[in-house]
Amino acid sequence: MLLMMVDRPTVDEKRPLLHWLLQQYPDTPKTRAKQWIQAGRVRIGGVVFRQANHLLDDPGNTLELMQRQSTTLDCGTSWQIHPRLALVYLDSALAVVNKGPGLISIPAPNCEISALSILADFLKGKLKPRDRGKSLPAVYRKLEPLPVHRLDQYTTGLFCMASSAEARTHLIDQVKSHSMGREYIAFVEGRAPNPKGTWRHWLQLNGDGLRQRIVGRGRAAASSDAQEAITHYEVLVEYPLSGAKAVVTKLRLRLETGRKHQIRVQAASEGLPLIGDRTYNPNYRGTSGAAFIAFPRQALHSHVLTLEHPEQPGRKMSWTADLPKDLRELEAALRSRRI
Repeated sequence: MLLMMVDRPTVDEKRPLLHWLLQQYPDTPKTRAKQWIQAGRVRIGGVVFRQANHLLDDPGNTLELMQRQSTTLDCGTSWQIHPRLALVYLDSALAVVNKGPGLISIPAPNCEISALSILADFLKGKLKPRDRGKSLPAVYRKLEPLPVHRLDQYTTGLFCMASSAEARTHLIDQVKSHSMGREYIAFVEGRAPNPKGTWRHWLQLNGDGLRQRIVGRGRAAASSDAQEAITHYEVLVEYPLSGAKAVVTKLRLRLETGRKHQIRVQAASEGLPLIGDRTYNPNYRGTSGAAFIAFPRQALHSHVLTLEHPEQPGRKMSWTADLPKDLRELEAALRSRRI
């Protein structure tokens, strides 16, 4: 009697993920199966695995092949879900929001609401879009927003949150590797020395963690908590002020690193403090400040956000947010020399 030998793993034997995927989809070419894995379409027990050679026990029916693309909410230009927060993009991996001034990004002590808590309430159905003709499809109700990076309370514009733990890890890696593109628009006092340039400093937080200071390279080398900050700037427009020799400059700023208050402290150090900055512009401190433009916050806006989709390797995505009303009014006044 002839017995056929079948290659079957023992109960305790681990095999590559590719093996288990091909066992479930035997008619699939190996190359295509690898592409599925690399694209983040293979999930086991709710966790996405991206390495074809990852060893694991037989996953059984916990192995899932997800749809080719994440389900994306059609936000149009944006959904205004709160007076100070608009939802720009949402799918099963990430959310992109446009934040107004005065709203913190993520929960903090003594603050009742944040951009993250507003989005969480919206996903749970506790908030409705301000446009009554829209409603959130049920498929998004189980998503939970998770922090990735943030904007200062009085800085406006774009930032992203993750919609899954796996996506959050991928997005945070982009922040750490400086591959996430973040461009800002700022209005500053003074004239930049060159049309384009780069600011390089070492920053160190003060004892309470609320304010940055510039330290020298030698001191930074001797300190474990000093961090290098790099920002690239470009002059967009210069606005001479009426009846004065002063100039306000509109800058485009691209972050290479992303430290707390990075743009604000670097700009001040370069002699170009932000209009309205109560922390780093001495002209706005206290009641005896010498500010020549009355503005209630730092004139800083997160204008462009670019990233790689965390579940679709190689797919670059980009969003742009126009200047908010207060900055448009500021620029209009500068342009007409009404300041």
